[in-house]
Amino acid sequence: MKAADVRGMTPDQIAESLLNLKKEQFNLRFQAATGQVEKTHRVNEIRKDIARLKTILRGKQASA
Repeated sequence: MKAADVRGMTPDQIAESLLNLKKEQFNLRFQAATGQVEKTHRVNEIRKDIARLKTILRGKQASA
C-alpha cells in the first residue's frame, strides 16, 4: 500500500482499511503462534501499513 494511494482515500475508507488490516494481523499472529504462517514477511508489511494508515488519518483529522 502506497502513501499516495492512502492520501486519496476518505477518512471513512481509511478507517475501514485499518480495521481489515488489524483483523489480518490478528489472524497472522495466531498462525505464527501455531507455526502455520507461510508468508512471514506479510507480518511486517501489515504492521507498516497500519502505521501508514494511522499517520495519514491523524494528519487528515488535524487539518480538518
